[in-house]
Amino acid sequence: MHRRTQGEDAAARRDRVVRAAVEQGLVGGTESSPPLVCLLDAEGIRASAAALTSAFAAALAPGTPVLHAFAVKAAPLVPVLRLLADAGLGCEVASPGELALARAAGIGAERTVLDSPAKTTAELREALALGVAVNADSRQELERLDTLVGPHPVGPVGVRVNPQTGAGTIDALSTATATSKFGIALRDPGARAWLVRAFADRPWLTRLHTHSGSQGVPLPLIAQGVRELHALAEEINAAVGRRQVDTLDIGGGLPVNFASDEESPTYAQYVAALQEACPALFDGSYGLVTEFGRSLLAKHGLALARVEYTKTTGGRPIALTHAGVQLATRTVYAPAAWPLRILPYDAKGTPKTGPPVAQDIAGPACFAGDLLATARELPELAPGDLIAVPDTGAYFFTAHYGYNSLPRPPVHGFTTTPEVHFTLARPAQSLSDLLTEAGAAHSDALL
Repeated sequence: MHRRTQGEDAAARRDRVVRAAVEQGLVGGTESSPPLVCLLDAEGIRASAAALTSAFAAALAPGTPVLHAFAVKAAPLVPVLRLLADAGLGCEVASPGELALARAAGIGAERTVLDSPAKTTAELREALALGVAVNADSRQELERLDTLVGPHPVGPVGVRVNPQTGAGTIDALSTATATSKFGIALRDPGARAWLVRAFADRPWLTRLHTHSGSQGVPLPLIAQGVRELHALAEEINAAVGRRQVDTLDIGGGLPVNFASDEESPTYAQYVAALQEACPALFDGSYGLVTEFGRSLLAKHGLALARVEYTKTTGGRPIALTHAGVQLATRTVYAPAAWPLRILPYDAKGTPKTGPPVAQDIAGPACFAGDLLATARELPELAPGDLIAVPDTGAYFFTAHYGYNSLPRPPVHGFTTTPEVHFTLARPAQSLSDLLTEAGAAHSDALL
């Protein structure tokens, strides 16, 4: 029984969860214990959802319609979507698969938003028939919608714009650059006037959307993109002489701190940055939609992996573990942009202490770059020890990478009040599942 103690900090709570996971056989050093398990903190997820909704509620004019839609790509697990729905959130989807996940989680069409730069006609037709909100990403997509939308669409339709406000520190994640693939570029010659005409010609267009934030993008730059969106809405409504644009979808992209347990920046700080840049956003003139993902889930994920072997090569100690590129794909391929903490535990789940030794933390995949950390100063690891990798609840173990046909690990949710309790959210992928995905039923197809 690992009862929660009053005033328990994040590290002590995590240590209690790791110890319970070992004691309950979710991970460990025995032959029957899985060598890898992934954990999601249900209480922490609820707390993040509450922080988001309360931060906006405190700033918005009473009665302002607002939908906080979770970006499904950040954690495409139906139990996660159900948990967030129970906390009052909807879903932002970017593929037929993600839409199917949202529907399986019981998310209504009126609480679902479809964003994607490459929607097919079939995807658009399905979303329109269901009443899902659709944000067109390009001029050509808008022209395609002209042939599909009736005079009164079931759900709202909008246009995504790129404010071209600039990049953050991670180019691959910066969506508001001069040449981003997303949206209609607002500062390109003639684009603004074209957008005004497009809305004037289509009374069924009622939303504007932008997504100027992401990891590595500072709050003032995110807020600048939202301010540009609001100004465009005001310009369109003035030009058409009525409140045609009634909702602003301001996207998500709040950065996450991966260096410590501190949750920063906060949603309250994000709202304060928006209030400073665009106070009229909160006056009730427009309904709001947000699309946060990473900031809701990242801090609430923990991967636990067994150290299988250790060796020393060229004077460098190396710990071979079961956590690598299949879980932390971005870290392995772009370690400078996506560093992760490594927390050492012994085989009983007790935090490991001792003199720090520079050592590589390697994964199981058969390529040299499969490293979670290089020359990381940690107590020297030994076979049977465990490593815990925190902050992995979004875009890490929830978005498996099938290198070497490494199976998807099990995911368990947990609560700690009053004691640690685990619930299976996704079973481990079996070898038969892998064979099915690999076309085993069609083994003679190429003979």
